[in-house]
Amino acid sequence: MAPPPLVGIDLGTTFSSIAHLNQHGKSEILINREGERITPSVVLLDGDEPSVGTMAKRSAAASPLNVCQFVKRKMGEPDWRFIADGGKEYTAEEVSALILRRLVGDAETALDASITEAVVTVPAYFNDAQRKATQDAGRIAGLESVRLINEPTAAAIAYGLEESEEHTVMVYDLGGGTFDVTIMRCGGSETRVIATHGDKNLGGFDWDNKLMVELNERFMEEGGADLFEDLATEHDLRDKSEVAKRTLSQVGEAKVFLAAGGKTVPVSISRERFEEVTADLMDRTADLVRETLEDASMEWSGIDKVLLVGGSTRMPAVASLIESLSGRKPSLELNPDEVVSEGAAMYAGVLTRQAEESAAGEPGAAGLPAPRPELAGLPAASIVDVNSHSLGVVALRDESTGELFNSIILPRNTPLCTPKSRNYSTVEDSQTGLRVAVTEGEEEDLQYVRRLGEGDMEIPAYPKGAPITATLEYDEDGIIHVTVVDGTAGRTLGEMKIKREANRSDEEVDSMRKEMAATTVR
Repeated sequence: MAPPPLVGIDLGTTFSSIAHLNQHGKSEILINREGERITPSVVLLDGDEPSVGTMAKRSAAASPLNVCQFVKRKMGEPDWRFIADGGKEYTAEEVSALILRRLVGDAETALDASITEAVVTVPAYFNDAQRKATQDAGRIAGLESVRLINEPTAAAIAYGLEESEEHTVMVYDLGGGTFDVTIMRCGGSETRVIATHGDKNLGGFDWDNKLMVELNERFMEEGGADLFEDLATEHDLRDKSEVAKRTLSQVGEAKVFLAAGGKTVPVSISRERFEEVTADLMDRTADLVRETLEDASMEWSGIDKVLLVGGSTRMPAVASLIESLSGRKPSLELNPDEVVSEGAAMYAGVLTRQAEESAAGEPGAAGLPAPRPELAGLPAASIVDVNSHSLGVVALRDESTGELFNSIILPRNTPLCTPKSRNYSTVEDSQTGLRVAVTEGEEEDLQYVRRLGEGDMEIPAYPKGAPITATLEYDEDGIIHVTVVDGTAGRTLGEMKIKREANRSDEEVDSMRKEMAATTVR
């Protein structure tokens, strides 16, 4: 039996796409059932057969209570629910699973093969809960294995895996709902991330929101009703704002016709005005670019090329920003809508080759399946990514007050599988126990960080102040390895593995998966 296809999925806020590694080792986009290369990440939940894609998006104004959009921004929020008009509730994982089901189903039709595993991309600045939610969505959709890769890293793989000369690139990734900026070294036999930063709540959606407010104010000035007061007119306003934004990427002025309460008003907006009302958003991306350069300890002179990724980078203001910051024009050689899924498919090939080489080196490896032909054309390479958020432990700052704080051990932008350590000490005489609570975040104040997991360890009953060393390591599967060493005796006290915090239990995910398997997705 033929092995399953190697596919990569860009599960986007506004649009998603799926690519596969063809027999020549090249990634190519798979066309959906409407003949489109990208699929709107929109779900119509009306009746027993959910609809995903263009038809669902066209239904937003007519059936606003049943159309779910921008669900990617809700990933990792365990209490969020989309409640359809009929009262049925859907978690963010379930809505995302419907999008994945549609993508995979269309790909299976195109390839005439069953797809059981995939590499799925996530924003580099997604936290642990959001990454786990994405993996759970894949399981609910029926995929047996879901490996994650950061979107800018996937884009760099698509760009630089076949490059023979090493060079440093910056990936400016402005999608529909998220923003990432990543600096990496590409070419040769390795793609290595140097630094990454971002904002998981900054994307084209926010530019749309600003434009919606501007157009609504213009409509009201002409005697029209407040379009935000009715869900149907708000959806219509959002659609027209999105069209106007896209138009302004091509020409200097856009005109839309807004209607409500029997009144129709043509409203024009210039590119100059659009850029003025959204300037604070563009400034935020500029700040993150500067911070990433600082994190990488680099100047613009060390950047060989700036790659634009994500559909929102088509706004002319983005290219202007990059040119004003760096003194050079950004590269336009990649398709910003497709490069992420193409890179994910190539990464699927890299992982498969690594697994085959590892299996071939195992004792008794005779009888292994024949090498996959699509891997023969894939350049040999390794991918080294970084953790996008700092990891630490809860520690005691002040014995007299009992004040606790977040003590960072593994700083963000540390290469994966690289252990980092920090020294501590016991706080009581004859202390025999130690609670290790692992955190995620940059602040010392515990109210601004997440607690990922915790566990207890026994320690020898030393006098107060006995040295203890804690080591953290974050691996490619998202598992945090914790090691505690007794500094007095010079021996390891124990090791723990902390998996990503689950928003859903295994039982919940299995139940959702069974229900999803019985659902027809149009």
